Amino acid sequence: MKLGFFTMPMHPPGRDYTQTLKEDREAVLLADRLGYCEALIGEHVTDVCESIPSCLTFIASLAHETKQIVLGSGTVNLPNSHPAHVAATAAMVDHMLEGRFLFGIGPGGLRSDQEVFGNLDLDRNEMFVESIDQILAMWAGDAPYNLKGKYWSTSTEKTLIREAGQGVMVKPYQKPHPPIVVTVVVPHSKGVAAAAARGWTPITANFLQPVWAATHWPMYVKGCQQGGRKADPADWRVCKSIFVADDDATARRYARDVKGAYGFYYWNLLTKRKSRGQADIYKHDLQMPDAAVTVEYLLDRLVICGSVNSVVDQILAFRETIGDFGTLLYAGHDWVEPRLARRSMELMAEKVMPAVNAAIGGARRAAANA
Repeated sequence: MKLGFFTMPMHPPGRDYTQTLKEDREAVLLADRLGYCEALIGEHVTDVCESIPSCLTFIASLAHETKQIVLGSGTVNLPNSHPAHVAATAAMVDHMLEGRFLFGIGPGGLRSDQEVFGNLDLDRNEMFVESIDQILAMWAGDAPYNLKGKYWSTSTEKTLIREAGQGVMVKPYQKPHPPIVVTVVVPHSKGVAAAAARGWTPITANFLQPVWAATHWPMYVKGCQQGGRKADPADWRVCKSIFVADDDATARRYARDVKGAYGFYYWNLLTKRKSRGQADIYKHDLQMPDAAVTVEYLLDRLVICGSVNSVVDQILAFRETIGDFGTLLYAGHDWVEPRLARRSMELMAEKVMPAVNAAIGGARRAAANA
């Protein structure tokens, strides 16, 4: 199992924005130094808590300061931009990273973004498909482009001057294009199957109950079968809120505090979901009343925290529940206590993952010899 990093990010309102941007960059740079295999960055335009409006811009700022880590958009919310702009910017970032780029895409889940961009009441899934189809057509095709859709038209037929470069789009560094990943937040997601059929790979969100996270793999297998390829657990990324400390008491104090960084994170998400009557995603049992879905409940059920040995055991138990997967994405949270936040990332890379992989390898050897 590989170790990666995922951040939306999520900071309390009122924190200095210049400082939180530095903190978000520092987290990725630390992940690079510690050997995390990849880092994916989310984007939201109309939210001072989820405060990176352009993940591609943020990734570009890290291109020449990182050494080995793969950087990914987690995700570019396609209905909110013209496909040509996304295609050109993503291709440029892919070149800046010389292929260390994952192209994460989605329809966008923040309702205030949907309102400000005028697609609150539109079929954003339909917009999402039209957008990525046009992006892939621009990357695969040649000028002049003439793509006509329900929501966007993309053409350079009237203005093409090929010899001068006018009207010609830049293509990505990776051929035919960067790997495409999609984030999945609902149980039994049909979107996972549709993505898999097109050769894309999923990221299971960290705020999904394990019993529902387990439903993503069968849907991925179904989609791979439709696409004529074999499903490989190595392609499944699963995000999880984790906090590791040198002792259990420190871990519980930091990660179980409803007023702390992890408490704020889940309070914020819960508040937004409840405002639109969608608390079911956070329930391990759909018969639960909404009132029972509290921040304390979410911290207890969704956050792995403790000393190294405790976290190793919890990750292995989580894996037993949802099945085998290839990359565990450590979810970024606000650095209420920077020393402890850094220490958690260090312990995760240097102590937890080697022990997790040793246990997985031992179990596989035992099964092979049985």
